Amino acid sequence: MKHAFSEDLFLTNKTGKRLYETYAKGMPIIDYHCHLLPQEIYENKQFTDLGEMWLAHDHYKWRAMRTFGVDERLITGDASFFEKFKAFAEIMPELIGNPLYIWCALELKRFFGIDEPLCAENAEKIYEKTKALIAEKHMCPRWCMECSNVEVVCTTEDPVDDLHYHKLLAEDASFRVKVYSAFRPDKAMNCEKAPFKGYIGDLEVAAGKKIGTFEELIAALEKRLQVFKGIGSTISDAGLDNFVWTEATAGELDAILKKARGGEPLSAKETNQFRSAFLLHMGRVYARNGFVMQIHIGAYRNANGDMAAKLGPDTGYDCTDSASDIRSMSALLDALNREGNLPKVILYPLNASDAEPYAILAAAFCKEPGRGNVQLGASWWFNDQAHGIQRQFEAVSNLYPVSLSVGMLTDSRSFLSYPRHELYRRVFCNYLGSLVERGEYFSDEKYLKKIIENVCYQNAKAYFGL
Repeated sequence: MKHAFSEDLFLTNKTGKRLYETYAKGMPIIDYHCHLLPQEIYENKQFTDLGEMWLAHDHYKWRAMRTFGVDERLITGDASFFEKFKAFAEIMPELIGNPLYIWCALELKRFFGIDEPLCAENAEKIYEKTKALIAEKHMCPRWCMECSNVEVVCTTEDPVDDLHYHKLLAEDASFRVKVYSAFRPDKAMNCEKAPFKGYIGDLEVAAGKKIGTFEELIAALEKRLQVFKGIGSTISDAGLDNFVWTEATAGELDAILKKARGGEPLSAKETNQFRSAFLLHMGRVYARNGFVMQIHIGAYRNANGDMAAKLGPDTGYDCTDSASDIRSMSALLDALNREGNLPKVILYPLNASDAEPYAILAAAFCKEPGRGNVQLGASWWFNDQAHGIQRQFEAVSNLYPVSLSVGMLTDSRSFLSYPRHELYRRVFCNYLGSLVERGEYFSDEKYLKKIIENVCYQNAKAYFGL
């Protein structure tokens, strides 16, 4: 029996299929959190082959290939992209139930018009067909974005970045997609890590300010934030692998900064004091500059220390954790709220079991005049697949109105990853359809239309001020 991609993917009820086809399918994409390289967008070089497009940066695929015992040479090593593509194709039929199987199927269908499932037997044929289409259509980063109906992308940069390519892209009238940057000051927050000592010197140069005190550190960061604001950015980002709220005096913070810059080891208490104060002070900075504060919680980095040391960060050796205490996050939000300095906040817990508690916490800090000013983010990283998305809808909508969500993001380094928005929209419409058909929702169709259009597009546009 021959099987092929089905346009009914994840649409298991008639109402959900109709809602997706009528309202969600054609909506533009606002991808407000990704890790695309702005230099690649600007230079817009044509891709060589599908091996490059799929396997140059994708640690999801690298991780899966390792579980099958594929030689590292065919993953991150010096093998050609054709060899890497064939190695990946061999494991594809065994990725049943894995999001990679569906993501790849969607990408083959949407970008190359290929319905058949990839496997070892047809790998070379599909490789040659896609390579010919890449050449024929001049497939490049901008082509992928425009083909996917992307309106806005927000990459992620460090405060010391000169934003050179963002500025060039903003001046390029031929490219209709808006490219902004999220301000991510993790290196300035992680005082206990080795790069901190040299990084503060880099920040001094970028900001044109000497940094001798904690207050001066925050001032330098705010100066850099305003450069990001100058190119239209309204979003910040922070990654918390461990967070315990701990009070500190100004003198203690200055002493910790001095020790960290000198390369001296810090105690757990000192690290927590610094991180708590950093988030509090940056929350104030974001509030007065109109920035959204995105907080990614619970990543356990580089679990396999040997391989992480060999290949570097973001190569597929990160895991999930619950080391960050929800009471600590509450203390941060409460302190900002009491001062009147609470910015818009999106919380992304990586541990799926934390989604409900963080949704409840977010709702506790919502107030007028905005809608969903503090909210739970989309299912992130290990959870951004159909099961994780569905699970979050079913669990969290009981606790926080799903209609207020700013929707999906790719969190990706791949220019072919935009069908993840389609996957999210299919699962969302199917979820709404199931509620309708079970009699759990019976308001007018116009409200369903509004909810779908808001979650897929309008909420993000309004929330981020785009």
